[in-house]
Amino acid sequence: MTWLWEKVRKSFLNRTLTFAVVPCVSRSPIRDHLHSKNIESCEETEDHWGDRLSPCPFCGHEDSPILARSQRSCSDPTVSGYSRLPPISNSNQFLTYRTTIPPINNQNPIDQNCRKIQKNLQIESKPQYPTRHETREEFLQEIRKAHKNENFMTVQRFYMRLFDSFSEICALFKINPNQSGAKLDDPDIHLEFVYAINDALKDLSSGIHKTVLKSIINALLENNKNLYEKDEVRALFILLQCPVFGTQSSAPIFAHLLNYIAQLSKDDHQLLVHWFRILELDKLRSLIRYIMQFITLRQFSPNDKSLPPLGKTLWWIPSATKNLALINAANKLGTELLHFTELYNSALDHIDLMRDYYNWQSFRPYECFSYCQYPFILSIVAKRIILTKDSEQQMILNARKSLVSKVARRQTPNIDIFFLNINVRRSHLVQDSLNEIAFKQKDLKKKLKVTFAGEPGLDMGGLTKEWFLLLIREIFHADYGMFVYYLHSRCYWFSTGQTDHTNLREYNLIGVLMGLAVYNSIILDLSFPGICYRKLLSPPVVPTVNDDSVGVVENPTLDDLNEIMPDVASGLRHLLEYEGNVQEDMGLTFQVSLEEHKTPKTHKLKPNGENIPVTNESREEYMLRPEEVEFGFWNVIESLSNDQKRKFLLFVTGSDRVPVGGMGDMNFKITRGPNRSDYLPEAHTCFNQLVLPQYSDYNRLKEKLVTAILNAEGFGME
Repeated sequence: MTWLWEKVRKSFLNRTLTFAVVPCVSRSPIRDHLHSKNIESCEETEDHWGDRLSPCPFCGHEDSPILARSQRSCSDPTVSGYSRLPPISNSNQFLTYRTTIPPINNQNPIDQNCRKIQKNLQIESKPQYPTRHETREEFLQEIRKAHKNENFMTVQRFYMRLFDSFSEICALFKINPNQSGAKLDDPDIHLEFVYAINDALKDLSSGIHKTVLKSIINALLENNKNLYEKDEVRALFILLQCPVFGTQSSAPIFAHLLNYIAQLSKDDHQLLVHWFRILELDKLRSLIRYIMQFITLRQFSPNDKSLPPLGKTLWWIPSATKNLALINAANKLGTELLHFTELYNSALDHIDLMRDYYNWQSFRPYECFSYCQYPFILSIVAKRIILTKDSEQQMILNARKSLVSKVARRQTPNIDIFFLNINVRRSHLVQDSLNEIAFKQKDLKKKLKVTFAGEPGLDMGGLTKEWFLLLIREIFHADYGMFVYYLHSRCYWFSTGQTDHTNLREYNLIGVLMGLAVYNSIILDLSFPGICYRKLLSPPVVPTVNDDSVGVVENPTLDDLNEIMPDVASGLRHLLEYEGNVQEDMGLTFQVSLEEHKTPKTHKLKPNGENIPVTNESREEYMLRPEEVEFGFWNVIESLSNDQKRKFLLFVTGSDRVPVGGMGDMNFKITRGPNRSDYLPEAHTCFNQLVLPQYSDYNRLKEKLVTAILNAEGFGME
């Protein structure tokens, strides 16, 4: 009767009893009737469940509710309504509600009985795991034997037992089955054994896969799990790697596993984040692929009825995305294990991204799910679409406000009120641009239109591109002194000579230009190292109050310096690894000399640094401190150097950079010009259009094209 006492005690402590749904429950035990005929669909057993009241969580068919404690609140946004899994007990869940037991008097018979009951409860509460002695080598031998004899009954029974409960999983894989608690840096499980069992499972029949899925269902539905502390997380970590989740038929079970993990505590999530970093990279990639396939499957639901109705599975995608967020956190915890693009789901490029963006902007996180809450999953193409559409909407909104303002003041509106009009002279490009931007701050969110003084060209996009190009080229020129170009890394960095506030206006212009370029969908020819963008994103959202830590990159490393000055970084690595006497052999002090614009500059790394020697003990201090047409035509293009190809792209499109998403996103046109071999090719950068005169041969075409792209600047009309 112990189980009954536990049920009554917990119900009393909770003070409420609610209904929860147990899938496909009849009068017989769960395991006898949980999709015994077909785990992929319960079409064959529909008449068995047809007269029930509530849907089966795995297939959407009907079953009956039974009295049980509710697993969780319905306020969580990742699950639509109550979770459809039955309640999952936690051994520590009711500790805070236990009543205090009064002191026991050994001479009192009643107290002696209480002591016995208390002792029995303590004995029963200690986890009792099954005894498992199998090893990885014995398992592999059994697998080879099964393949040789074509008899997999023993293997099938092994998998059936293994995944039937969390205690079975922990008993087999834990290094010390009786260990309580867990460490961040080590899950204390035989990972190689886990890999071997999962790899073997991939090559087994679909019948064994169904057996495994049935057992996993039993494990997820198990009530009153009596486990050592953190063994629940260990079991979920192992289950998540199971290869059976790579198929569509496993989606309902996988959904509940992902939801189970999404509902864990923050401490348990921290364990998983650290443990994901321990996985072999191919295993981690497989896990990501399973979750990505699951999200794509539910987002773009097939027409067949193998999956539950969409309305009953609104919590599937949020649960899966939360699991991906844990993997993303693991990837960013230290040195990146995977390139960030491996977490992109490119299929999401085809959803209604603006609706998703609107949901993100309009609702609180717990009110409506949005992929924009998890930007790591959206590709650069999707982000470009969102930014472009949002900019277009804001341009329309600001233009409408200007029109309304004009009408309200009974003024005659003109076409210029709809644009940010920049009028500059080529001879005073930077100064005119600064003045225009300063005087037209309220129009910055309108569509940009550029006019060069004294030139009749109309800006259909080409002049805007040219303005950006010329302005960036002039500001980043070495003679301007704001930035230094490092040839080895091919990137720019801030000049150390700009230490006062005299150039803040120009630096502010750079920031405005970058914002305007993004806002107007212009690609800039800027080569900054990664730490520069980390500075821009530190923190990701600028605080409302003044904060000195804005734009400060914490803990810069030699890898960051290597992006800017790889030769200097190499020398510093040599300094750290040098096994001799640094002070005597190198004679360094705490000052450095750097060459900027062919002029050496000396900087002290600390007060009186020129007189402080660098020693073996202080060499780490010497490094970094936190402060971040035709077939013939294409033959001609192929024969050009990389630099000439960039100039060709600049000549035709106004930008020498490939568009976001690749050349496939560019609408490039070649049209035939006049039959004059002495004419140069022309370009309409507004429309990415190249006009080629009718040249007589390959050499003439190449000569004229190279001449045009190497000497093209400005705008003119005849």
